[in-house]
Amino acid sequence: MQVLYFAWIRERIGLPKEQVETTAGTVAELVEELKVREERYAVAFADLASVRVAVDQQMVDLDASIIGASEVAFFPPMTGG
Repeated sequence: MQVLYFAWIRERIGLPKEQVETTAGTVAELVEELKVREERYAVAFADLASVRVAVDQQMVDLDASIIGASEVAFFPPMTGG
């Protein structure tokens, strides 16, 4: 599955995107798999209240299923101005 990172999440991980092989069934499980990979992922996902996620370009919660998904994107909350 393609995993995309935006804004400060991308900066902390050091990649804009990557192909990930996962056994996770939900976004939260995917995050946990990523966090144990390397410290940079743990830092990027330390405060999940500051992270938004989309699965196949649809906004979802962390408990959303990723089974059969082709893309998961992580980004900070949007702010207006």
